[in-house]
Amino acid sequence: MCRWAAYRGNPLYLEELVSSPAHSLIEQSHCANRAKTATNGDGFGIAWYGDHPEPGRYRDILPAWSDCNLRSLARQIRSPLFLAHVRAATNGGTRRDNCHPFVHGRWSFMHNGQISGFERIRRRMEALLPDTLFDARAGTTDSELLFLLALHFGLENDPLGAVAEAIATVEDFSHRHGGDALVRFTAAFSDGGRLYAVRYATDHKPPTLYAAPMGGKCGKTTGYCLVSEPLNDDVDAWMEIPDGSAITLCDDGMKREIFEPKLLSVAA
Repeated sequence: MCRWAAYRGNPLYLEELVSSPAHSLIEQSHCANRAKTATNGDGFGIAWYGDHPEPGRYRDILPAWSDCNLRSLARQIRSPLFLAHVRAATNGGTRRDNCHPFVHGRWSFMHNGQISGFERIRRRMEALLPDTLFDARAGTTDSELLFLLALHFGLENDPLGAVAEAIATVEDFSHRHGGDALVRFTAAFSDGGRLYAVRYATDHKPPTLYAAPMGGKCGKTTGYCLVSEPLNDDVDAWMEIPDGSAITLCDDGMKREIFEPKLLSVAA
């Protein structure tokens, strides 16, 4: 399983999540505490928003702990919204196109989890994509394909609804063509304005997700971070997000609501 961290709020240096904390994302890349695999060394990536609508992005196949450029970039880049990911591959080889976050237009997306029996339903999932999105597929992972399906189902206008339909479609395909359906999905995605996250699993055993406020002077909350596992030992600061939840971070703070896959149309 992968590990990731995301932030929205007042501009913050990426190192505040990626490299500086005692249990930073780089530390988790070789010593994760709350994952089935302690090592997440199959590449990494960061996506951040600045002065342009589309995010900047840096990815590589090296383990995060061994890339000196990542530490340097994290120390210099300051952003109000960013996503960072270290990968432990379940589907797709170790290549740059398979490293998260994935980007399309102004949208960025990263995922921790898996689709059981993905190879049996991949062609049917790909067949749903219009040519423009099919041609945008650069890698071979289930994560990227889920992202493109969500774009097809209306991520631009209804982000959480589009992700709910994408997951429901995958579960439907799995039931009808692959046997038992099992989707484990803990993901973050953003259009550069709002930051969204979902924690869900068909078997109610999703990868972990935690949230915490980031504070400025006088203890005032200046933003929120979402992480696969806490960045330090201050257990009171971290709230575990329950299974079947959707999170939205915006100017009004953090909102949590129930997340449930919804199949709006039946594909062949």
